[in-house]
Amino acid sequence: MNVGYLVRRTGMVLQQESRSWQGIMDVGYNDHHPGTVPQRKNTKRESGRKVQSGNINAAKTIADIIRTCLGPRAMMKMLLDPMGGIVMTNDGNAILREIQVQHPAAKSMIEISRTQDEEVGDGTTSVIILAGEMLAVAEQFLEQQMHPTVVISAYRKALDDMIATLKEMSSPVDASDRQLMLKIINSAVNTKAIKRWADLACNIALDAVKTVEFEENGRKEFDIKKYAKVEKIPGGIIEDSCVLKGVMVNKDVTHPKMRRLIKNPRIVLLDCSLEYKKGESQTEIEITREEDFARILQMEEEYIQQICEDIIRLKPDLLITEKGISARIASRTDELREEDVGTGAGLFEIKKIGDEYFTFITECKDPKACTIMLRGASKEILAEVERNLQDAMQVCRNVMVDPYLVPGGGATEMSVAHVLTEKSKTMTGVEQWPYRAVAQALEVIPRTLIQNCGASTIRVLTSLRAKHTQDGCQSWGVDGEAGVLVDMKDLGIWEPLAVKLQTYKTAVETAILLLRIDDIVSGHKRKGDDHGKAAPAAPENPQE
Repeated sequence: MNVGYLVRRTGMVLQQESRSWQGIMDVGYNDHHPGTVPQRKNTKRESGRKVQSGNINAAKTIADIIRTCLGPRAMMKMLLDPMGGIVMTNDGNAILREIQVQHPAAKSMIEISRTQDEEVGDGTTSVIILAGEMLAVAEQFLEQQMHPTVVISAYRKALDDMIATLKEMSSPVDASDRQLMLKIINSAVNTKAIKRWADLACNIALDAVKTVEFEENGRKEFDIKKYAKVEKIPGGIIEDSCVLKGVMVNKDVTHPKMRRLIKNPRIVLLDCSLEYKKGESQTEIEITREEDFARILQMEEEYIQQICEDIIRLKPDLLITEKGISARIASRTDELREEDVGTGAGLFEIKKIGDEYFTFITECKDPKACTIMLRGASKEILAEVERNLQDAMQVCRNVMVDPYLVPGGGATEMSVAHVLTEKSKTMTGVEQWPYRAVAQALEVIPRTLIQNCGASTIRVLTSLRAKHTQDGCQSWGVDGEAGVLVDMKDLGIWEPLAVKLQTYKTAVETAILLLRIDDIVSGHKRKGDDHGKAAPAAPENPQE
């Protein structure tokens, strides 16, 4: 049977005349169907060292984009999104979210930043820089023909030792000490654009997290995304921002004669409309007598009258009818009971801010949700303040869930690097070199902090390395403002252990994942394919 005909009949892009078998890729022997699988002509394949080198370069490029966004002297990036909006930020995740990339390794790097943000809410810039450096130091071993699995094995051993060292270094913290908690949150806020209003931001973050705290099955839970709502109102100044012990909605009363200030209101929430139910689609009613029309109108009036009587029976001061409210909600007015009336709010008030009316339900008794009202000069500034505040709240949550801290300012990285370097000297075999390279990669964090504040990288980093060889100097790091060595305990720069653990795990696992790849097959649809091209007709005699 003609091979070309068979290939055309099965939809492959191989022509009978040219007998081109360039698109065939060997897949190996299959017990049931031995042979080969044809592959499309426009499929691109890369393998071996070229792939590994390409992955490492892609990772380094992504890391270089946000390298200047680390530390208190961080620079900001201005991005134009596809819709024409402007994003100004130094948040690693927010920057990478707006970048369009084609390389699969670069996409993996961007994904780990998003994962870090969702898991612990902070360290998104550090994890990208560290993952990029882990891959960069592995390149020399691949060039020396060392097998990737040897490098991966050394990286896994190093990760286990890094986690063990971190836990030894960590110190417990009393999460109920407000001043100490404010200092910890301040360490995170100091690297953000909001650092000028650090005291305000720290207090807002701590108050919001403590409000939404609840215990479930004996463990603390903090659902910040669900219960701490951020309401951004352009105008005013950032100092006007505050946490409301209650909720705020962008609504006004429906009638001008309604009260705009009620103390200790009785509140009813309804999940149904306060109007006569009409047909879902087009409804036709045939009326033969005049009395029938009058009866229809009377039924509508009676229905509305019944709704009003059901509501008035409970004597509420405030009626909120809207879908998606999280509280005790009545679905129908005839089901309303006294226990459905909310009496926990201390004040209902409507205020005009700018050109809009806002409803405030505040002074609540033991609230489990809150609204953070942000004021600022423009939407872009408010968006950045919200991102910074979310990071601060996540740091606060992390410390409350896992109350252990490690020193910041690159002190932890240098201390772990020193431990790994010393341990590598006791190792034998070829694995000791990639193991030691992990220690070298960790130094990228203090090095970047020094670079970003304009100090002499070689001099300061060498001094810091020497300092960590001395006993009792584990907490010495880089002052990101001045670029000098300082004890982080004295400076009060601390980071949650949970963030550091997640950063190291994610960075090393990503490096391992990308080092394991030795083949990339990508299919590109060429212009003109499937447009106006009819399938070739089969020959009249298939046996020729």
